Amino acid sequence: MDNESKVLIVEGKQDKQRIKRILDDEDVFILCTFGTLGVHAIEELVDDYYLFDRDVYIFTDTDEPGEKLRKMLNQELSHAENIYIDKKYRQVEDTPEYVLASTLQAANMNVKVEYLKGL
Repeated sequence: MDNESKVLIVEGKQDKQRIKRILDDEDVFILCTFGTLGVHAIEELVDDYYLFDRDVYIFTDTDEPGEKLRKMLNQELSHAENIYIDKKYRQVEDTPEYVLASTLQAANMNVKVEYLKGL
C-alpha cells in the first residue's frame, strides 16, 4: 500500500474483485469493509491505513446497509469523496462493468479501455 495514494472503500469482497478487474490504476488501494462496521472498527481503519493522509473514495451499495456504512464513513472521513451507482442497480456487484468503469473514470481513476465498450 506504500505506492497507493488513493483509497477506495467498498463493502464486499465481490465488489473489490470486480473493481480490481476494471481498474488500470496502480495508484488505488481497494479497502473492503466486509459489510457494516461499528464506529470503533471505522476508527481503527482510519488509523491503520492512514486515511487522513490519502485521497479517500467511498463506493457503497445504494441499499440500507450500504447507505448506513457510507454515513458512518463520512462522519469519520469528512474529506472523502463519495461515488454513487444508480439506485436501479442497488449493489456495486450487480452493476454492469461498463457502468462501473464509467463511474470510476468520472472519479479520476484509470480504467481498462475494454470495460468502457458498453457505453
